Amino acid sequence: MINIPKVKVGIVAVSRDCFPESLSVGRREALVKAYHKAFDAEDIYECPICIVESEIHMVQALEDIKKAGCNALCVYLGNFGPEISETLLAKHFEGPKMFIAAAEETQDNLIQGRGDAYCGMLNASYNLKLRGVGAYIPEYPVGNAIDCAKMIHEFLPIARAVIGLSKLKIISFGPRPTNFLACNAPIQQLYHLGVEIEENSELDLFEAYHKHDGDKRIPEIVADMEAELGEGNKKPEILEKLAQYELTLTDWIEEHKGYREYVVIAGKCWPAFQTQFGFVPCYVNSRLTGRGIPVSCEVDIYGALSEFIGTCVSEDAVTLLDINNSVPKDMYKESIEKQFSYKHTDTFMGFHCGNTCSKKLSACEMKYQMIMARSLPVEVTNGTLEGDIMPGDITFFRLQSTSDNKLRAYTAQGEVLPVATKSFGAIGVFAIPEMGRFYRHVLIEKNYPHHGAVAFGHFGKELFEVFKYIGVPVDEINFNQPAGMRYPTENPFA
Repeated sequence: MINIPKVKVGIVAVSRDCFPESLSVGRREALVKAYHKAFDAEDIYECPICIVESEIHMVQALEDIKKAGCNALCVYLGNFGPEISETLLAKHFEGPKMFIAAAEETQDNLIQGRGDAYCGMLNASYNLKLRGVGAYIPEYPVGNAIDCAKMIHEFLPIARAVIGLSKLKIISFGPRPTNFLACNAPIQQLYHLGVEIEENSELDLFEAYHKHDGDKRIPEIVADMEAELGEGNKKPEILEKLAQYELTLTDWIEEHKGYREYVVIAGKCWPAFQTQFGFVPCYVNSRLTGRGIPVSCEVDIYGALSEFIGTCVSEDAVTLLDINNSVPKDMYKESIEKQFSYKHTDTFMGFHCGNTCSKKLSACEMKYQMIMARSLPVEVTNGTLEGDIMPGDITFFRLQSTSDNKLRAYTAQGEVLPVATKSFGAIGVFAIPEMGRFYRHVLIEKNYPHHGAVAFGHFGKELFEVFKYIGVPVDEINFNQPAGMRYPTENPFA
């Protein structure tokens, strides 16, 4: 995937001066060895200069990991640790950081070989709070070498998302369509997250598109589209226009990303887009999103932001779907009830016109956009990629700013069922445990828009930690609560 960071974690061991330094040295070496054996050695860097015991050591370690190109930090308590120096290290490191601690190795060495990092982690967390420094601390942050290696590996997707957001620009085109307030949200929280935004008019995009008339690169893009679509290439007459539009967007990104490293797009796609451009942009959106450059529909700025977070976490294509329609009862009885353990209210269909990457569809065809064609000539609605979404695990999620400018988020794990949708668009039959209650007491009650980002796999744990790290209040990170766990607004007599 392009357009997402590569994480390199600097591991800095710390030691309290009244504890044996050799404990931290030996435990750090064992941790690094365990990581190299289990995972990609390029993910980490072992700071060899010193064990941090003082503020001077902290400065030396900080300079060393910066020189080594580390963009994430792991503070490793090999023993109790120096609470001032270790938290100053986290304070002055510009990037995501985590704290973990060494467990005691054996009952045969609990005198000179006892490190008390279990206790030191408490003081570290207290000092982080005093300094107002955010850090990732795993659910159980104390372990032996392989335990801690796994914790660092689990930190990578969280760190990728945090780094990505700090260097992200969102490019939007056009105001949201009329009578479409659902995806409107204040942009101030983007700046709080460290995200830049460039808002443009559809006219800017239209002008740029026509500057690409006759672009010599168009035939190459068309050939790539033909290869991707294969037998699904049912609208070959529209490919040149779509290729021209793809070049317009990719050139705009290069010319406008400025000092930011990563870019996503919140694009306009109706109502005037079709009549003026002569096509719909869905297929191009799907292609760019599949390469790691999410393009949201309907100028959904926070939708594009959510997709980017999902791309960083999963290192895979994501999509943005309407939480769209209920599953008919006859379809449920015929294809779901006896084959799966889901209730009817656990199921729904996720749909969008055709923005889902072809690799995430069981089969795909280029078609016209049926909803738009009800009021427009079919020929200006060509360009949507249709097909049933591939069965498998998914995570539905979204980061959103409320109308009064507060961050909130949700994440819910489930799956796409191997059930034919018998419908149109990029669409799938989704099942999420207790979806009916989640729909009512989170999505409706908390005023979420109908767009949800979809990551292909179960990433609820990682997304929850990302949302915590970037400052979403914990009580505003919603999830599909299991049966017996009542929502605050849920009627206890229902």
